[in-house]
Amino acid sequence: MKELLLGNKAIARGLYEAGVCFVSSYPGTPSTEITEEAAKFDEIYCEWAPNEKVAMESAFGASLAGRRAFCGQKHVGLNVAADPLFTMSYTGVNAGLVVVVADDAGMHSSQNEQDSRHYAIAAKVPMLEPSNSAEALEFTKRAYEISELFDTPVIIKMCTRVAHSQSVVEIGERQVPEKTYEKDIAKYVMMPGNAKKRHPVVEARTKNLIEYAEKTPLNREEIFSDEIGIITSSTSYQYVKEVFGDTVSVLKLGMINPLPPEMIKNFAAKVKKLYVVEELDDVIESFVKTLGIAVEGKNILPNIDEFSQNLIAKAFGKEISEGVTLEDNIPGRPPVMCAGCPHRGLFYSLKKRNCTVLGDIGCYTLGAVPPLSTIELTLCMGASIGATHGFNKMLGEKSEGKTVAVIGDSTFMHSGMTGLANVAYNQSNSTVIILDNSITGMTGHQQNPTTGYNIKGDPAGKINLEALVKAMGINRVRIVDPYNLKECDAAIKEELAAPEPSVIISRRPCALLKYVKHNPPLYVDSEKCIGCKSCMKIGCPAISMKDGKATVDATQCVGCNVCSQLCPKKAFASTEEK
Repeated sequence: MKELLLGNKAIARGLYEAGVCFVSSYPGTPSTEITEEAAKFDEIYCEWAPNEKVAMESAFGASLAGRRAFCGQKHVGLNVAADPLFTMSYTGVNAGLVVVVADDAGMHSSQNEQDSRHYAIAAKVPMLEPSNSAEALEFTKRAYEISELFDTPVIIKMCTRVAHSQSVVEIGERQVPEKTYEKDIAKYVMMPGNAKKRHPVVEARTKNLIEYAEKTPLNREEIFSDEIGIITSSTSYQYVKEVFGDTVSVLKLGMINPLPPEMIKNFAAKVKKLYVVEELDDVIESFVKTLGIAVEGKNILPNIDEFSQNLIAKAFGKEISEGVTLEDNIPGRPPVMCAGCPHRGLFYSLKKRNCTVLGDIGCYTLGAVPPLSTIELTLCMGASIGATHGFNKMLGEKSEGKTVAVIGDSTFMHSGMTGLANVAYNQSNSTVIILDNSITGMTGHQQNPTTGYNIKGDPAGKINLEALVKAMGINRVRIVDPYNLKECDAAIKEELAAPEPSVIISRRPCALLKYVKHNPPLYVDSEKCIGCKSCMKIGCPAISMKDGKATVDATQCVGCNVCSQLCPKKAFASTEEK
């Protein structure tokens, strides 16, 4: 049977058909849907872990127990999970273990561009790279075979275009292989004496994997011309085929670590001119050059951003067809927090007090954009607290009473706790604001350890943030409603003035959650409105100016009343009172 599936959904289907029993991941675009789709299969246990490191360690434990396991994350998530990954390469696996890393070339929803192929090379583990949904499903099943055949974790590298595009796949049946756990201290206990003996095993495995790469159908030649040959993979393969069709020869690499040297040499010998087309870094091109083969690639193609058909056509001097443009001038849509976002009032209070705000990863990062323009740093998950500690330690009185960290509830559970432990232990006079919107908002409303529900929405263990931060040594802990500006302002003023570390929990659920009941929308009494634009200072997309007066879009307004607290003439009122 055939179905039209997203690349991520195809991966999930591949997990099902491969007999995977355990899935642990942390949500991160563009990888999130894999785990969400896998959770729809009752035969697979799925969970959201607090972070990627924990997820990968949990998946390894499931593999050790003899059940096929999976861990998924985006490219920056693999940074967090790198610690167990590198040592798992030494220990090997019991049942098959597959890791998906989804790169985000073009940075659609990420703080950097990263080429995850370097991780596979550095950790000395095989990596597969599908170019469409059909391959995503097929490669997933093949990855488990490779994992168990070569006693190694296997990485599948996805990217935004493959993860979020659709193509036809062939649906198969589920088969569940199982292994028994056997105690093996020399294999699984990586103290130095054992690790030294495992490293040669890894090197020998790499040689065997190279032989496998030379013969596997995951890598294939498409010979059509002896003039030009192109070595490529993933979405770049699709672009090459769209630009050149069958006018050039192609070596499509589905297994991109380790690479097949003899196959590459043989392919190069069949063409007069050789190119490599690959997004981001010159991984394949550099390898080809080590073989003494003349090749071009990054001299005509960029090592930043996503590729496209037109970009490749232009690089090769081919004519670019004119695109279709819309006659209507569509207004720009800058990134902005949603109407009724609980973070808006808190950020307004921080700006009002001219605070230095060191931020974190989440939708609250939008507090950096106008008109709030509050956040001054976003580095990586959990960095806000550690950075604030160092900032305050160095500037002392110059920063005290002014500098705060802001971090979401999910991000705090991910990697903020250790930063707060450092604040409590080394006693910087730092104020940390946990923006508790009761969900993992940025990646599409996934549960986390503070929400009380698991990936399926069933009741689960719930961590009490107040009790947690107090147990970590923070004596000053208070909760505020970010819709109440006076309450926020007072809390910020008092905690910044306190002579010890403190935590403010700004608690209000995300306005987009289905179970949240909103107040009736507001409207503006044009007779009272003086057009002062005080209400525009919070940047709510439901408020605009028309004919010199403020107006409210009732289809967006959730009746949070933050704007009404700013109006000097009390021009805002509930439509319920009309």
